[in-house]
Amino acid sequence: MINQPLPEQSARIVGYAALIQKYELAVPLPLTLSAISEKHLKYEANHWKVFTPRHAPQDTLYGHLVFALRYEGLDLAVLNSLFLKVEKSEFENAIKQESNGAYARRIWFLYEYLLEVELNLPDLKQGNYVDLVDQKIQYAGPARNSKRHRIRNNLPGDKRFCPLIRHTKKLDELIHQNLSLEALKRLDAVEPNLLMRATGFLLLEDSRASYFIEGETPPHSRAERWAQIIGQAGKTPLSKSELERLQKEVIVDGRFIQMGYRQEGGFIGSHDRFTNMPIPSHISARPQDLESLMDGLIYTASILKNSDYPPVLAATSIAFGFVFIHPFEDGNGRLHRYLLHHVLAQTGFAPNGIVFPVSSVILRRISEYAKALEAYSKPRLSLIEWRATEKGNVEVLNDTLDLYRFFDATPQAEFFYECVHETVTKALPDEIGYLKRYDKMKTFVNHYLDLPDKTADLLIRFLSQNEGKLSKRAREKEFLALTDQEIQVFETKFAEIFEL
Repeated sequence: MINQPLPEQSARIVGYAALIQKYELAVPLPLTLSAISEKHLKYEANHWKVFTPRHAPQDTLYGHLVFALRYEGLDLAVLNSLFLKVEKSEFENAIKQESNGAYARRIWFLYEYLLEVELNLPDLKQGNYVDLVDQKIQYAGPARNSKRHRIRNNLPGDKRFCPLIRHTKKLDELIHQNLSLEALKRLDAVEPNLLMRATGFLLLEDSRASYFIEGETPPHSRAERWAQIIGQAGKTPLSKSELERLQKEVIVDGRFIQMGYRQEGGFIGSHDRFTNMPIPSHISARPQDLESLMDGLIYTASILKNSDYPPVLAATSIAFGFVFIHPFEDGNGRLHRYLLHHVLAQTGFAPNGIVFPVSSVILRRISEYAKALEAYSKPRLSLIEWRATEKGNVEVLNDTLDLYRFFDATPQAEFFYECVHETVTKALPDEIGYLKRYDKMKTFVNHYLDLPDKTADLLIRFLSQNEGKLSKRAREKEFLALTDQEIQVFETKFAEIFEL
């Protein structure tokens, strides 16, 4: 049922909303639904796109399908569920009426492609090829021609795994800014030695942030080790064996978990403290679906790598798709954020040798990150039938494959693109600016007093940590030998250089 209140009392639902309601499809609702108003005014309000009476389709299966493809784009989860629910002959009869039509061909191709069943229709012999994904509505992948339907299959994935992302004002504006080129320009002006130091620090900061997001505080050696792994992102193609290798890098002691793809269910959430009953906020893909889903994800990464598909959107689809599938028993979160780096590096978006500290930005935006994850998980929980196991885990009882292979990744793409924007325009310049000020302050300290190098570094670090003031503890311990006048000079100079 459509549980979103209509924007107008007299409006009527059309497109995907009408098909979901009429055929009682158990699918996540599209993020935006469509309705026809009695007024001659087209507008958007509260998850609804409202169209005028002249846009109204025929109140038939084919009418609503054509409306959906024309104005709402592709929703593969709805389409697959509909194809399974409705008799094959209904689609054959509808397509025969205009088999050369662009929308009929799309429906025909999608039916055969998703269900792997051939309709009783002859191959088309003539006519121009038509794009499957309408590039005015959704971002399209590289095209592969289907001669039978005269369709250019430009899905950004395949039927095993294919998130779709809609054009929005925010995404179009961010893509237009060409942040990859902007980062390159900013970094080209930086002295190589300074850039090397900044890169090293940002790598370590990103590694620590990825652990902190998981609620862990790693020892320096582990954070440093993971930073080295992140620094290699993009150099080795994705594969099952590569992901399993990376999991071993994340999990220090694998004696207490089953390594590799899960053999049991999985969920994120908590347990009832009295009954140990799972309280899921997210339920992972079924173990029997993991091979297909992950093969599809790896294939999707390979076809998007050298395509014109926007790299930040590709990183979103692969990394968020991975964490929603949750293929491993442990280590999924850090590997999810590794994959963000991997795709940005592999597509050439990140300048060579530079790792954007996106985990650090995500940590600063942790509540927005949680909302981006929840935007996927929350609508799907009610569609998953499960029971608790003796181990306090979950066992999924229904077919949930479509929930993980087909989803609208627009909310996650908007969130991640904003993180990348902040990284390029703020985090990178801030770190480089800090190092320049640090060097200036250290030069002053060394000229004013002949301090050991380590002591000078410690002094600047203490001033940085305490808003330009040396704490009472530092005055009485590490810097007891300094006079009040010397401390005053250093604090004044620090405030001047760091513009406090």
